[in-house]
Amino acid sequence: MATTHVEPVLDYDEVLERFDPVMGLEVHVELSTATKMFCSCATTFGAEPNTQVCPVCLGLPGALPVVNAKGVESAIRIGLALNCEIAQWCRFARKNYFYPDMPKNFQTSQYDEPIAFDGYLDVELEDGTTWRVEIERAHMEEDTGKSLHMGGATGRIHGADYSLLDYNRAGIPLIEIVTKPVVGAGERMPEVAKAYVSAIRDLMRALDVSDARMEQGSMRCDANVSLMPKGSTQLGTRTETKNVNSLRSVERAVRYEMTRHGAILSSGGTILQETRHWHEDTGVTTSGREKSDAEDYRYFPEPDLVPVAPSREWVEELRATLPEPPGRRRKRLQGEWGYSDLEMRDVVNAGAVELIESSVAAGATPAAARKWWMGEVSRRANDQVRDLADMGVTPEHVAELDGMVRDGRLNDSMARQVMDGVLAGEGSPREVADARGLELVQDDSALEAAVDEVLGRNADIVAKIKDGKVQAAGALIGQVMKAMKGQADAGKVRELIMTKCQ
Repeated sequence: MATTHVEPVLDYDEVLERFDPVMGLEVHVELSTATKMFCSCATTFGAEPNTQVCPVCLGLPGALPVVNAKGVESAIRIGLALNCEIAQWCRFARKNYFYPDMPKNFQTSQYDEPIAFDGYLDVELEDGTTWRVEIERAHMEEDTGKSLHMGGATGRIHGADYSLLDYNRAGIPLIEIVTKPVVGAGERMPEVAKAYVSAIRDLMRALDVSDARMEQGSMRCDANVSLMPKGSTQLGTRTETKNVNSLRSVERAVRYEMTRHGAILSSGGTILQETRHWHEDTGVTTSGREKSDAEDYRYFPEPDLVPVAPSREWVEELRATLPEPPGRRRKRLQGEWGYSDLEMRDVVNAGAVELIESSVAAGATPAAARKWWMGEVSRRANDQVRDLADMGVTPEHVAELDGMVRDGRLNDSMARQVMDGVLAGEGSPREVADARGLELVQDDSALEAAVDEVLGRNADIVAKIKDGKVQAAGALIGQVMKAMKGQADAGKVRELIMTKCQ
């Protein structure tokens, strides 16, 4: 079995004493258009390999590309949401390099003339402070195909027996968002990286231009890291950790590279400008290939595509379609729902904002919506490594269950059993409750008889309650609930006991 070579690292605090970190992030976002960027092939995720291809995206001789208008529209809306300038005239270029998943041996991209440039995004860190990340550019390009390396222990080309190529992804519209160098964040640099990528993901979903599912590769981050000696203004040599596909991994990869660079520089070594691979299991990066500079790609204007020149009127029309910024929307919803900062942060981290908003719109109270989504549903989603929205529970289910509790049909214990049934696919909350016979006993005479019987068997506890030790009532409530097979309102039971013990 192949093993990962572990390089020396410097203690994180020592890195910060000696160096100032510098970071640049490149986020690649797959657009959720129905067809590819330069042809009419479908973009459905998970299709059988090489079933969504044509002469254009396979780069066959004589095949001519045509620009996807929806892709251009999405690019402009992304640029506007990132506070960018929108180019009055821009064009595509050919980025030439050989790689097996590049069927044309070049990638159609934008080089010196991006559609959006000079923007910024304000991101909120965990303590509520805001950090502004400057955006250099957001440009249009196409995705590559996918290489699958078979037979090895790591899934990488080293040690594999053979490789398979799937060109379904080749030609899917991409927007690459490139930051300017991030400086001055110090020890918080990894946190800034995570917060920025999280904010980009939220923004893409709010714009409805991408599902931004990092685990499926529809949003990926390349993290560039370098170190400057304290007091220097000369940027150090950077490395680029490629295709990091989770928020947690972005934070860990930046932190690791800082410590790895620190160890090399502190021992008198030099940093090799290269791409690196992130290993989620071991939390380290390994060398990929020596990083090319722009001139190595031999960029030249794409001769088969006309320039893109969006009119100012169209740009302003698209500006009017921008949604409420995700950060501002979260603050508004937090105020409306009455959540604490910690509660709202947990909701955001779980990806539950939209689900709770829809549950409240369907009739649930904000407290109940948070309780159900962040409770059993979230726990099971984490155990199964699935999104909350994929668990089979809908906002309408949560609202219906909350209504049954508030109407007095179910107590909390019963409601949890009903939720178990919904999660198991047994139907809606009402269908599950009916099928399982879950309903609070509404017959007051039956409940009163059960209370009287329990009081009669526990004269010593009744005496304690009469002496003012009201906490002793808990034992009696439990006995009554057991006698009623859990189908009683515990609050009502307590009220009856306290009344009869006066």
